[in-house]
Amino acid sequence: MGFEEMPTNRYVETGFWNFDALFVPQQHPARDLQDTFYIADPSVADKPRADPVEKTEQLADGSTRSHKSQDHPNQDYEKYWNNIKEVHEKGKYGSIGYRYPFKEEESLKLVLRTHTTAVSTYMLYKLAANPRPARYFSIDRVFRNETVDATHLAEFHQVEGVIADFGLALGGLIGFMEVFFAKMGIHGLRFKPAYNPYTEPSLEIFGYHAGLKKWVEIGNSGMFRPEMLEPMGLPKDMRVYGWGLSLERPTMIKYGVSNIRELLGHKVDLNFVESNPAVRLEKD
Repeated sequence: MGFEEMPTNRYVETGFWNFDALFVPQQHPARDLQDTFYIADPSVADKPRADPVEKTEQLADGSTRSHKSQDHPNQDYEKYWNNIKEVHEKGKYGSIGYRYPFKEEESLKLVLRTHTTAVSTYMLYKLAANPRPARYFSIDRVFRNETVDATHLAEFHQVEGVIADFGLALGGLIGFMEVFFAKMGIHGLRFKPAYNPYTEPSLEIFGYHAGLKKWVEIGNSGMFRPEMLEPMGLPKDMRVYGWGLSLERPTMIKYGVSNIRELLGHKVDLNFVESNPAVRLEKD
């Protein structure tokens, strides 16, 4: 489907990338201890900066030498930090903001990432150096301080997708979600309007679980807000779809699993794993 995989090798993120850059206010309940795992040692990080990239140079004698340089050195991370701070405190880019004093120490706290959207944000910021249509995806682990039950885990896998282009509209996102889930054998989706701090409009996605005999939320989606995109330097007329879903919940629906703990965690029955077929996605 034309997607490029995002690097998701960092389980630990700062509050800046996990929350602030997504226009999540610093008083949002998702940032409370009962919802997010905070790192104790070290507890804070530096301000955002370019990642070092290791490059190998071929010398005249045939040997090689490695050295580190900055990834996208021309991007101004300090300006990006100040844009995010201003859009929260006073408002900017046509928004009135949240009107509260932005705290640097809150932004630099280290957390186990609650979603891979933190990675999507970083990729979109890098895209702003050369704005163009792009499609990104990732599948990796995220962490939330959840009460574990038949459909919830504190540690699970998130499938994340981002489409950046000009002239995008909400109908296109709904149509893409129907095609996307159909490839996993899930049809007849329901969409419900929702609220996300970083998307507007926002939609929750539901699929019917025959075993549980109820509709189960299998994803969240929306169009990223200007307060998130314009501080990066992306063009005003660029629109971005974003969606995320638990890998485990669609798997429950597809294979009729009634307890998510049978798929991931210390209670997984190895006989269950060995006796079931490998996951297969249908092809048209």
